[in-house]
Amino acid sequence: MTAKPYPITPSVLKAMEVSKRGCEELLVEADWLQKLARSEATGKPLRIKLGLDPTAPDIHLGHTVVLNKMRQLQDLGHTVIFLIGDFTSMIGDPSGRNNTRPPLTPDEIAVNAKTYYQQASAILDPSKTEIRYNSEWCDPLGARGLIQLAAKYTVARMLERDDFTKRYRGGIPISVHEFLYPLMQGYDSVALQSDLELGGTDQKFNLLVGRELQKEYGQEPQCILTMPLLVGLDGVEKMSKSKGNYIGINEPANEMFGKVMSISDELMWDYFTLLSFRPLAEIDLMKQEVAAGRNPRDCKVLLGQEIVARFHSDQAAEKALENFNHRAKGGIPDEIPEIQLSGAPIGIAALLKAANLVPSNSEANRNIEQNGVRIDGTVITDKSLKLNPGSYIVQVGKRRFAKVTLSA
Repeated sequence: MTAKPYPITPSVLKAMEVSKRGCEELLVEADWLQKLARSEATGKPLRIKLGLDPTAPDIHLGHTVVLNKMRQLQDLGHTVIFLIGDFTSMIGDPSGRNNTRPPLTPDEIAVNAKTYYQQASAILDPSKTEIRYNSEWCDPLGARGLIQLAAKYTVARMLERDDFTKRYRGGIPISVHEFLYPLMQGYDSVALQSDLELGGTDQKFNLLVGRELQKEYGQEPQCILTMPLLVGLDGVEKMSKSKGNYIGINEPANEMFGKVMSISDELMWDYFTLLSFRPLAEIDLMKQEVAAGRNPRDCKVLLGQEIVARFHSDQAAEKALENFNHRAKGGIPDEIPEIQLSGAPIGIAALLKAANLVPSNSEANRNIEQNGVRIDGTVITDKSLKLNPGSYIVQVGKRRFAKVTLSA
């Protein structure tokens, strides 16, 4: 940092408060405070970087935790850089892994990257967002440049990384290319001259590598800000599509609202802190009111409607609440998918899968065993049931409905 400290004004302190809201760790706080003060004094926005590898085509609410922080900093007037890791995706991020992550092919990366920024634009202001692909500087680096970059970091420091250490001690193979991932992510910070890099808590090592590489290249080191990993609907594991405990930002409004309403009252406050744009003082007041006897459901409704409105519309949020209350009274939503299927008679499990109400026949059978499937309001207990041509209102669980018309 510069030897001359910049004045710490009330607005700088407010920006620091916004920066730290909900964050797990901010390193180094004193450096970030001075960066904020310098930005205010000089009028030059800070450069804030978030890199995402397009490993899957869709974003869920867990991904939006860091995007929300980006938007908060963007609203303070800083430049946010949405970095799509099309090059690093071909390596495969080993963070939190106990084995080698299969790298994606260029075609897979291209397909996934198409939807990433479109979905992120529901949170970020597109007019104030710099979109970059790290292949811009990683491809031209070439073999010579890669060797020169690798010379700036030691194997001993790489093995300080927890997941590498565990795999090494456990005799689990570590491919040489996996060492390149944190190096390339760190080089992104050099190429972009970032002042701050964001990531989940599992990214801390990678972010620190970027800070060290900037020093090696004679740049002012970036600060790093890690955000907690959002706990999924089960209240135990981090939100993940593979665990089925996620809320996708492209899900229908009714489904999204219903999932928010299904989280526990205790978990709701973490969701407010990490996902809501409401002032912390307002959230604290709601906590006090709940402690004094207010029904927590009222607060959860506000959270659900805010999230639905962000990714759909205010009208969709109101309609989702109406449908939720209607279903709570045993009713059927006003708007449900209408599906045409042929091949009747058809088995109940095959029908549920074909209607996209379950991902597999085994999941269909599991729901039947748990009395979670209804046809025209009647609970289905016979897994061998076959349905003849006709129209049926099919329900799985509390939130999944479809009007299925079967033909021979």
